[in-house]
Amino acid sequence: MRRIGERAVVIGGSMGGLVAARVLADAYERVTVVDRDRLPAGPAHRKAVPQGRHAHAVIAGGRAALEELFPGLSGEIEALGAPVGDAQTKVRWFHLGGRLAQAPCGLRGLNVSRPLLEDRVRARVRALGNVEVIDRADVLGLSASEDGSRVTGIRLIRGRDGSAEERLAADLVVDAGGRGSRTPRWLEELGYPAPAEEAVRVDVTYATRTFRARPEAIGGDVAIVVCATPETPRLGVLIALEDDRWIVSLAGYRGERAPLDLDGFLGYAARLTNPDLVEALRGAEPLDDGATHRFPASVRRRYDRLRRFPDGLLVFGDALSSFNPIYGQGMTVAAREALALRRCLRSGPGRLPRRFFRAAAREVDAAWKIVMGSDLRIPAVEGARPLPVRVMNAYIAGLLRCAQGDAGLAEAFLRVAYLVDRPERLLRPGVALRVLARRLGGSGAPTAGPAGAQPAEAQTGPGLVIPAGSARARTRPR
Repeated sequence: MRRIGERAVVIGGSMGGLVAARVLADAYERVTVVDRDRLPAGPAHRKAVPQGRHAHAVIAGGRAALEELFPGLSGEIEALGAPVGDAQTKVRWFHLGGRLAQAPCGLRGLNVSRPLLEDRVRARVRALGNVEVIDRADVLGLSASEDGSRVTGIRLIRGRDGSAEERLAADLVVDAGGRGSRTPRWLEELGYPAPAEEAVRVDVTYATRTFRARPEAIGGDVAIVVCATPETPRLGVLIALEDDRWIVSLAGYRGERAPLDLDGFLGYAARLTNPDLVEALRGAEPLDDGATHRFPASVRRRYDRLRRFPDGLLVFGDALSSFNPIYGQGMTVAAREALALRRCLRSGPGRLPRRFFRAAAREVDAAWKIVMGSDLRIPAVEGARPLPVRVMNAYIAGLLRCAQGDAGLAEAFLRVAYLVDRPERLLRPGVALRVLARRLGGSGAPTAGPAGAQPAEAQTGPGLVIPAGSARARTRPR
């Protein structure tokens, strides 16, 4: 890629900022990443990433995008002990009272802790010869041209020891500062409108503990997911990680909270709609006292709909859209936005904000449809439920019931949940007719689950792991 500018500045050094810096390094002579946190020298939890203590995995779409950005990254992380396996045969996903049908699908994610993943990506970015990282620095605001038509850099202050304000000139500033992005306020200070926001208020609270792994307790699988239902708005996720650990997150909507003490934690897990997760934890050795995290709302800022926006500024990652973490899609969307940014940069700097926001909106759309539709199945979640949302949710519920006995339908759904295929694929005639045929033939009812499993008419659950189920020959619908 040809160089199109002297310097780009990235606000934020977490996953979104790092993948943005990776593609900017090919287009600018220098890239400076600025983060307010002290960035660790190795894998470590950070105060600025509270969700990092909870269940993480890289879904198949994210693995592919990260591999394109950082060739060999998946192999490097696997070599450090991250468990992997076919996403449809090595993970149990309990949905609608049963498990999706099991057959090899070729989808592979990465079960890796957030600290290890971020450390390996940060090391790759730091190794680029034209990238510098400034940590423990607060960005105070933007610098702009006299008429405000172009952002020309940032104002920052280093450390917390009374350092003087500095100005860092840049041809491009990328705000990857996360949910707390101040770009809407900075735009208003420059005389521009702030973007409209879309929000789905979920009020999800997580409780997470880690345990010594016992592979024999889950038959060699690498994850278990027990999804929420409208009647039981709680869910549980067990993911096998590097260093022979399990990370277990229990979450609830709108006031449902799991206790952190071991007895309370196990008691909450026992009240999920399926017993597999709590049975796996019987006698497991706890490795910590746990952590909690509250996520109030999924929020999407519609920069793509603004008619006026300054040159020299982009918004990226969670600052653009942040999703309910139970779906495990945030890092994947950021990586795909980075690939979209790379394509935009190859066409030069002209009208870059408009082109990028339109390209990024397409990447956000797929995940947003999944998040919005799934969360709105929970009655306590605030948000409008227009007829198209209700119809689509009813269709997906029917598809999932059929997918418990049809591995091809299960794979079609998983390819969408893992952001490999677009959601529209589930409406193609080959899929819709297959659902209809199974429903009319009476073969769409949930398959029998383990003893104690309770069927439910509608469920929602994370897209961060993939289910296993009854073995069948696989035929993928087209």
